Amino acid sequence: MILSTVKEQVLSILKESHVGTMATINDNKPRSRYMTFFNDDLTLYTVTSKDTHKTEDIEQNPYTHILLGYEGEGVGDTYVEIEGKVSEHDDESMREKVWNDHLEPWFDGPEDPKLLILKIDPDQIRLMNKKGQPPQTLEL
Repeated sequence: MILSTVKEQVLSILKESHVGTMATINDNKPRSRYMTFFNDDLTLYTVTSKDTHKTEDIEQNPYTHILLGYEGEGVGDTYVEIEGKVSEHDDESMREKVWNDHLEPWFDGPEDPKLLILKIDPDQIRLMNKKGQPPQTLEL
């Protein structure tokens, strides 16, 4: 399978799937939680509060593992595994870019001082469970 096709399939999953799990490390143990993701090409963004355990985890170890796309149908359900490095952002232009109505229960708006944007720059993305094929890997 050629890499451009793998990238196209990964981008299709990122476009369709917004809720996934994000793992961080705390005290050499993984912590995983559901997050909502937005993408710009292969770069992912998610929003969190500055007062969470995950921000403390990221400050200690900026690497993460994300799962996106699994639909619950079982074998053959295509999804992606993303390994990447997280950076924290709170500039106004990025806040406006990611803000949406789904964030209203947690934040007072894009100007809320607790709102923090996590940017995930992937190192590797694996396309998984593609009709019984072995995983396809994009090294970035």
